[in-house]
Amino acid sequence: MSIWRIAWRNVTQRGLASALTAFSMALGVALVTSVLIIHGVVSRSFMDNSNLGYDLIGGAKGGKLQLVLNTTFYLSEPIEAIPYSFYQEFLSAEQQRTELARMNSDTLNELTDGEFHSNIHFAIPVCLGDYLGPFRVVGTLPKFFELFPEDYGEGLKYKFRAGQNMRPWSEDHGYYEAVIGSVVAKRMGIEVGDQITPSHGGDPNDVHNESPFTVVGILEHSGTPNDRAVFINMEGFYLMDGHAKIDPEDPSMTAPTGEGGIHRAPLQLKQREITAVLIRSNGAIDSRILNRRINKGTVAQAARPIMEITRLFELFVYPIQSLLLVLTFLICIVSGISVLVSIYNSMNDRRREIGVMRALGARRRTVMGVILLESIILSVGGGLAGWLGGHLILAAASPAIEERTGVAIGPFDLAPLPRTLEVKVPEVIIESALGGLLSLELVIIPALLLLAVIVGFLPAYTAYRTDVAEALSNSP
Repeated sequence: MSIWRIAWRNVTQRGLASALTAFSMALGVALVTSVLIIHGVVSRSFMDNSNLGYDLIGGAKGGKLQLVLNTTFYLSEPIEAIPYSFYQEFLSAEQQRTELARMNSDTLNELTDGEFHSNIHFAIPVCLGDYLGPFRVVGTLPKFFELFPEDYGEGLKYKFRAGQNMRPWSEDHGYYEAVIGSVVAKRMGIEVGDQITPSHGGDPNDVHNESPFTVVGILEHSGTPNDRAVFINMEGFYLMDGHAKIDPEDPSMTAPTGEGGIHRAPLQLKQREITAVLIRSNGAIDSRILNRRINKGTVAQAARPIMEITRLFELFVYPIQSLLLVLTFLICIVSGISVLVSIYNSMNDRRREIGVMRALGARRRTVMGVILLESIILSVGGGLAGWLGGHLILAAASPAIEERTGVAIGPFDLAPLPRTLEVKVPEVIIESALGGLLSLELVIIPALLLLAVIVGFLPAYTAYRTDVAEALSNSP
């Protein structure tokens, strides 16, 4: 009989004690697995989504992190509005002429290229502040869905699950067209052709019933914050009640009105303000130049999304993760001690069995190996059950996690490597290792084996030192 079969028989003979011991180890490993996956997947999503095709955000001076959270992830609240003319500094004279013509502006002469035009690939303005239920409403231009190339980042070019992109103006809906994210459509039961009425600042008692928007497109699910956003034509955004810049001392800057209280003509330039500008520079050098020049000005500031999110994680998230991992590892150590206690307490009842094995010719090392294998079976077996249980629990909770964070976790998703480690490990190794499945979770099995050997050494050494004659003579 092999020592593996002997070890397995010894474990099954103490069925209840062995099951409880393995269960305690399973709980510890399930916690470690859950912490690694949740933190890894969510933090990776935050880091990846901090650059959805643009490398700078221009917005009102204040907290840069707040600007990034508000503009990229639609969290927090806008700092302040900035003049529409700031956005025009990123346009060529021809682009400015096209946009001003759409506004029926009479200031089309003597236009020059904007100050930052030569440093950018494109710039897109956004206006924030309204909500549709719990979801943020984003006033922007149709080019928001047209300029991000498919080969940028991880192919995050926007695709439509149904319908089409909104238009600057249409005969059917005028300036009041909208595109919604996949999560918004699912949770609110909205289809193409439905009308939506955002609320001002999220106040349910201040709904823009005077200017409903018609949904013309629903985005495919992308795992980005845009799944949880409502995009409306910026021209329609400006025409909603309370969105035009008003100056009581300037008669030309009055609240827009029209038939039925709805203004159908675009606002003039001086009545427009924006929350931020999404900027994709021509490269790293231009990004640094833009960042420095914008921050030197008095109108706005520039923030780098990836840098701000990295700082957030380094200051707050990573320390919390480290604390959680320390706690879960301590639970695993306690579980390992329970394995030691379980096997060690059984030694007195097994002295005769050990003596018989020795009398039949088993070597001391063989007896010691049997006890170590019992420790390995309990530790690794319980650990594998905990690893599988952790993945199944997270898979079951994935719909709730996705609903709140936009991040989907599958049953076989492994915790990704930290960014800092990825820098040190060549990309070729990461891609080739286990078919691209290099993960922190792969450390769990070697760690369990090491823990099993450590906790099993004391009872194994006790069995190693068992005196055959004494064990047989003292047995009943």
